[in-house]
Amino acid sequence: MLDGIDLTVVWAFVIAFAVFAYIVMDGFDLGIGILFPAFRPGHERDTAMNSVAPVWDGNETWLVLGGGGLFAAFPLAYAILLPALYAPIIAMLLGLIFRGVAFEFRWRDPGHRAWWDVAFTGGSVVAALSQGVALGAMLQGIEVQGRAYAGGWWDWLSPFSLLVGVSVVCAYALLGATWLVMRTEGSLQDRARSLSLWLGAGTVVAIAAVSAMTPFLEEKYWQRWFEMPNVLLTAQVPLLVALASYFFFLLLRRGADTALFLIALGLFLLTFAGLGISIFPDIVPGRVSIWEAASPRSSQIFMLVGASVLIPIILAYTAYSYWVFRGKVDSTGYH
Repeated sequence: MLDGIDLTVVWAFVIAFAVFAYIVMDGFDLGIGILFPAFRPGHERDTAMNSVAPVWDGNETWLVLGGGGLFAAFPLAYAILLPALYAPIIAMLLGLIFRGVAFEFRWRDPGHRAWWDVAFTGGSVVAALSQGVALGAMLQGIEVQGRAYAGGWWDWLSPFSLLVGVSVVCAYALLGATWLVMRTEGSLQDRARSLSLWLGAGTVVAIAAVSAMTPFLEEKYWQRWFEMPNVLLTAQVPLLVALASYFFFLLLRRGADTALFLIALGLFLLTFAGLGISIFPDIVPGRVSIWEAASPRSSQIFMLVGASVLIPIILAYTAYSYWVFRGKVDSTGYH
């Protein structure tokens, strides 16, 4: 049944889908944490948290799927990337732990709520920044000798990786702001709409800055973006980003709610497509291809059977939870 199908490519797309699902679904609640100090204590902060309370912990299912899938389907890439990115990955996990603990304890320990709010914001910023730094470090190139990481402990830290880290923080904050525009009313919605203007501008500038620097990191990046006939296809991505940016600010000015969030997601999708153009078919950019890093075909078939069952189930219960908790929210819950 699977004869003639390149399962390595299938698994590359499965993991890419899991990573993008995580970015979409966990990005907006990380963004709310990043923006938390901009909201007034009390009603506004409680409402912002209630808007994601029913779904936030399930969003991280996709992070587990992406990491576990990388380990199982591309063990060589896992063995190279993890040592290269230990520091930002550990920082990300610590940030997610602080954010999760703070999310629960701020309701149950109101006497120290101000401290839990700081932990919620700090954990969100650290997690988002670490994800961006890890992505930037991967894009700028990882030193590989034979089948192992050959770089140093601090190789992940560079101006480019920091730029990508700050860009991800800004973009997640944009998702958080547009989520609140879609989900809330009153003063919090007005505040989120105002923040969306500045964060939208910052995100567009960040996309332009990262996109301008990326082709100079690796010769392969330059070839894929600017050499004929590739440029005939790749040129459509920046054009679509410009078009999406125009419609974002147009809809923002017209007072749109849901469409604003969807356009922000569209910007993420376009940047994710640009990332794919830059690195595919490599999984360690410029060093190791997906075929070189892949596990045996028998293992891929075994895992694909499980994934073909579990992923639809995850999608179904995720869609159901978002459907049940649809609509506007206030400090007491959805209504």
